[in-house]
Amino acid sequence: MDAVLLSRIQFGLTAGFHFIFPPLTIGLTLIILIFETGYLLKDSELYKNISTFLIRVLGLIFVIGVATGIVLEFSFGTNWSEYSRMVGDIFGSPLAAEGIFAFFLESVFLGILLFGRNRVSRRVYWLSAFLVFFASHLSGLWIIIANSWMQTPAGFEITGGRAVLTDFIEAAINHSTVERYTHTITASWLTGSIAASAIGAWYLLKNRNHEFSRALLKVSLTVFAVISLMQFVTGHAHSVQVAKTQPEKMAAFEALWESRSGAPLAVFGIPDEKNRTTHLEVGIPGLLSYLVYFDSEATIKGLNEFPVQDQPPVLIPYITYHVMIGLGSLFLLIGIVSVLLMLTGRLYGNKPFLTGIILASPLPVIANETGWMAAEIGRQPWAVFHVLRTADAASVVVPAWQVMLTLVIFTIIYMVLLAVFLKLLFRIIREGPENINKEHAGY
Repeated sequence: MDAVLLSRIQFGLTAGFHFIFPPLTIGLTLIILIFETGYLLKDSELYKNISTFLIRVLGLIFVIGVATGIVLEFSFGTNWSEYSRMVGDIFGSPLAAEGIFAFFLESVFLGILLFGRNRVSRRVYWLSAFLVFFASHLSGLWIIIANSWMQTPAGFEITGGRAVLTDFIEAAINHSTVERYTHTITASWLTGSIAASAIGAWYLLKNRNHEFSRALLKVSLTVFAVISLMQFVTGHAHSVQVAKTQPEKMAAFEALWESRSGAPLAVFGIPDEKNRTTHLEVGIPGLLSYLVYFDSEATIKGLNEFPVQDQPPVLIPYITYHVMIGLGSLFLLIGIVSVLLMLTGRLYGNKPFLTGIILASPLPVIANETGWMAAEIGRQPWAVFHVLRTADAASVVVPAWQVMLTLVIFTIIYMVLLAVFLKLLFRIIREGPENINKEHAGY
C-alpha cells in the first residue's frame, strides 16, 4: 500500500470512530431539553430525575467525543499537509469557529448541568440545558460547513496555488450545506432518541423503575417516530442536491453506468466495476428520474458522461448508500409500530418489541457511518470536489511505514476506548437513576 491509501484508511478510521459520538450528543441534548422543559413548566420530579440521569450519560459521551475529535485536527497537518497548504485558509475557518463559538459554550454549560443542579436556579439550569442543546447543534453546523465546502466548494478563487476566500456567505452556505445539515441533524435526533428509548426498554424488561422507564420510553419513542418520517424528507432533499451538484456521485450510488431517460431507482444489485454492469439488478422503473426532477422520463447522467479518471468507485458507495436507505426504512417502520402500540396501550408490556428497541439502538450509528462513507468515498478521486485531487492533498514527506504504524496504534487505542466507553455506559445504566439522585443530593 502507498502512503496516500494508508492515510485515507487512517483518516477513515479516526473520523468514523469519532462520528459515533457527536450524533449521540446532539440527539440526547434534544431529549434532555424536552424533560428539563417539562420539569420547569410542571415542577415534575420525575422529569427532573430522567434529565439528571441522561445528563450523566451525555457527559460520558461528550468526553469520548472530544478525545477522539482532537486527533482529526492534527491529521490535517501530518497526513494531509498539501491539503492544508492549498485550502487551509478556507477549511480552517469553520473549524476554528466551531472551537470558539460552539465547543467552549457547550463545555461550560455542560459543566453546569453535571455539577450545578442544586447550585443554580431552576431557570438558569434550564437555560444551561438549552445552551448545551444549541451549542451542540451549532458545533455540528460549523463542521458541516467545512465538509460541505469540500463537496460543493464556492466563494473562493485560486491565487498563487492557494484557495483564497472571496465570499464568506457563499462559501459557508454553499450548494449542499443546508441539505447536508438538516439530514445530519435529523439523523442525530434519531440516534439519541432510540438510545434513550433503549434504556427505558431495558429497565422495563428488568422490572425496574417503572414510572421512570415509561416516561422516558414514551417521550423518546414519540420523538423517534416523528423524526423517522422527517428523515425521509431531509434524505430526499439531500439526494436531489447530490444528483444535481455531484451527478457522478449519484451515478455511483445507483450503479448507473449509462445515462438514462426514465432512470430506475436501484433496490438491489451487485455492481461489477470491471465489466460495468450490475448483476441481479432489481430497480423500480422511472422512480429515480421522478424523485430527482419530478418527471419519470427525465434523463439522469450515468458514469459514461465523465472521464474515467474522474469517476468515483461504485461498489462501496452503492452498498453503503443502500444500507443507509434500508435502515431508514426500518426506522420508519419502528416508528409506526411504536405509535400504534402507544395508542393501543400495549407498548410497556410488549417484551418482543422492547427487546427489538434495544437490539435496534446501534442501527442509527451504522446508518450514520454508512451514509458518511457513501458521501466521502463517492466524492473520490477529489479531496475538494473538482478542485484538489486526494492524491495531491496528501503529505509528501510522510512515508508509508509511519502511516501504517500509527494506523495500527490508533486501531488498538480505539478498541480500548470503545471497550472503556461501553463498560462505563453499561455501569451507569445498571446503577440506574436511584444512584444518580443520591449523588446529586450531596452537591
